[in-house]
Amino acid sequence: MKNLLFAMMMFCVLATQAQGNANDIFAAGLDDAETFMNDYLAPVSEGAIYSISGSWFNTGDAKPLGGFEVSIIGNITGFKNKEDKKTFVLNTADYQNLQFVDGSPSKTVSSALGDIEGVRVFVEAEIAPGITSREEFDLPSGLASEGINFIPSGYLQGSVGLIKGTELKARFLPKIKTDDVSISLYGIGIQHEFTKHLPADKVLPIAISGVIGYTHINGTYDFTDTNIIAGSDQSIDAKINTWVFQAVVSTKLPIINFYGSLGYMSGKSETAVLGTYTVQSGPFQNTYVDPFTLTKDASGVTANIGTKLKLGFFRLHADYTIAEFNNLSVGLSVGFR
Repeated sequence: MKNLLFAMMMFCVLATQAQGNANDIFAAGLDDAETFMNDYLAPVSEGAIYSISGSWFNTGDAKPLGGFEVSIIGNITGFKNKEDKKTFVLNTADYQNLQFVDGSPSKTVSSALGDIEGVRVFVEAEIAPGITSREEFDLPSGLASEGINFIPSGYLQGSVGLIKGTELKARFLPKIKTDDVSISLYGIGIQHEFTKHLPADKVLPIAISGVIGYTHINGTYDFTDTNIIAGSDQSIDAKINTWVFQAVVSTKLPIINFYGSLGYMSGKSETAVLGTYTVQSGPFQNTYVDPFTLTKDASGVTANIGTKLKLGFFRLHADYTIAEFNNLSVGLSVGFR
């Protein structure tokens, strides 16, 4: 892939897979290009929403006043067996100009997560009275064709105990910027332990909490200098916002503990294709400015189970979340009870 950093930050598909066919897709017309890209990119946007939304806790036991923990957290959101997310059905009746070369009215094609290659389509238009121009090209494949079957994410996260049973949390990925890529993340959350209000709190073997967390990620990719398609100031700007609401229960043991949760996640991604694009289709040129913005909403129930090992000031935790996109999370922490 051309830009491994962007791949690791979840927006790689926009920068590599689809862009190689940009002139071809735009040659089908702006409406057709938007229709195709919306279906093509929707699954990777949904997967990214799930990837960054969770991992807000590693126990139900809230920290006391002044207690803190700082963690490095990494997530792997898999889609290897999610065939329904790796493909979509392209129905030519939904398009003005795009048709399959073999004449099929509809066909299963690759999404940005998939691996279907060699699907041949064409665009045909009348360029003069009685004269038509025809262009053929392959639809883009996806991440699985590159041997990648997961969406990764990672960030720093900190938490501090406030008043009885309440813990404030924040997550942060400092802005990473290269010549053409920029990405950053931040979030804020709160956890409140209900069992802290019970008279027998000190002797109860479990802790029960509620967690609310908000996460925002922003990534941009400037590909003007790649000369994939003529134009200027060409970039992709992707933003994701997520909310999670979770009920957490955990054991309260000195060294190793187990925790689990049940909750609800809601998120939205916006991917804007910005800049000027000069598209050559036969002898004609069309110029598009800031052609479109794609949006994807995702929401659903989540459940997770995990374990945490505490050795003095150091902690290690791992958990697995079951949702529309399953997620494995691992964290290394330093903290003071």
